[in-house]
Order: sequence, then structure tokens, then C-alpha cells
Amino acid sequence: MNINKLMKQAQQMQAGMQKAQEELAQKTVEAQVGGGKVTVVATGAGDVVDIKIDPAIIDPDDTEFLQDLVLKGVQEAITKGKDMAQGEMSKLTGGMNIPGLG
Repeated sequence: MNINKLMKQAQQMQAGMQKAQEELAQKTVEAQVGGGKVTVVATGAGDVVDIKIDPAIIDPDDTEFLQDLVLKGVQEAITKGKDMAQGEMSKLTGGMNIPGLG
């Protein structure tokens, strides 16, 4: 086992992972809930960047329904973003489960 070769491979993997994380911060996923009445967009880094609400579902007498839809949309978008990130990181690590990555 050549330690220099192993160190070089680790450095290359680290550089590749940093680049992938930067790219994931630019990629987005979209989650629609309530039959498409609420749309949430998040990045692969898990940041919510946009929420769209169809005005037709805004009922001042039933704000709880809208709050539930928004929460569900945000949760689904973040999950999709994490899944996308995990898939990208898995490509870099060759499927190895490295703690703290993805």
C-alpha cells in the first residue's frame, strides 16, 4: 500500500466533493402539494428558495389548512434536495457510506 498514492486519492476525492457541494447549492428541486396549489423550491444544499401559493386556496377562515400545506411542501422539498445530494455524493464515494457526507 503506497501511502502517497492513498493521500493523493483522498485529496482528489475531497476536491471533487467540494465541487459537488457547490454545484448542489445551485441545483433545485420542486415539491408540489395540495394538487399543485402550493409549490416549494429548494436547493440540493437544503435551502428553500421559493414558495408559490395559488390564491384560490387562501381562506382567511381556515389558515390552518394553508399552514399545513406549506409545511408539507417545505418538508418534501428539503427531503428531495437531500436525496439528490446523497445521490451525487454516492457517485463520488463509489457507494461507500462515509459518515458526515450527504
